[in-house]
Amino acid sequence: MIEELLPASVVTVEAYGQDGADTPLYPEEAALVARAVAKRRREFAVVRSCARRAMEKLGVPPQPILPGERGAPGWPAGLAGSMTHCDGYCAAALVRAADLASLGIDAEVHGPLPEGVLPSVSLPSEAERLRRLAAQHPDIHWDRLLFSAKESVYKAWFPLTGKWLDFMEADIDISADGTFRATLLVPGPLVGAHRVDRFEGRWTTSRGLVATAVALQHP
Repeated sequence: MIEELLPASVVTVEAYGQDGADTPLYPEEAALVARAVAKRRREFAVVRSCARRAMEKLGVPPQPILPGERGAPGWPAGLAGSMTHCDGYCAAALVRAADLASLGIDAEVHGPLPEGVLPSVSLPSEAERLRRLAAQHPDIHWDRLLFSAKESVYKAWFPLTGKWLDFMEADIDISADGTFRATLLVPGPLVGAHRVDRFEGRWTTSRGLVATAVALQHP
């Protein structure tokens, strides 16, 4: 599902249901979730199994993936990547840093956001566009899709800046054709000598899930 949203240079590995549930962790990873509930430990392990399988496909020896600042995964030198998990699904996407400046992926259960959440994560302009999309395509939970797109944008943004990006600091325009554009409302990151002021992304729905992805090319 994620693979179709990303360039061919990106390696993706997915797991559905209980796939990979018995995956062992490195000791330093296991210590991080030793007191977590079983669901959290399982997702933590499975998504790292996906990432290590992606490493192998890129010819990189499997190794621990430890969260850094704000929980962002620490990738081996020369790689850029992103991970996501929700009920019944885990995925990792990795690419050589020479091929992409950054990437972000997110998956969510395809259902409406909880009551009251949309106003806290959307700009008035976004909410109005969602209303128009919902009238035209009522089978899509556009509020959940917007939330997922913002998560993917953040995951692509953070490795380039090391800074928080608030939900209200990117204006996302979703198209029914499976694409979206995020216009940054704060100064964007520098990639080389180029200032990035927007991210382009893609989305899909499948198997009760909605998935989004952002791939930022080098200038």
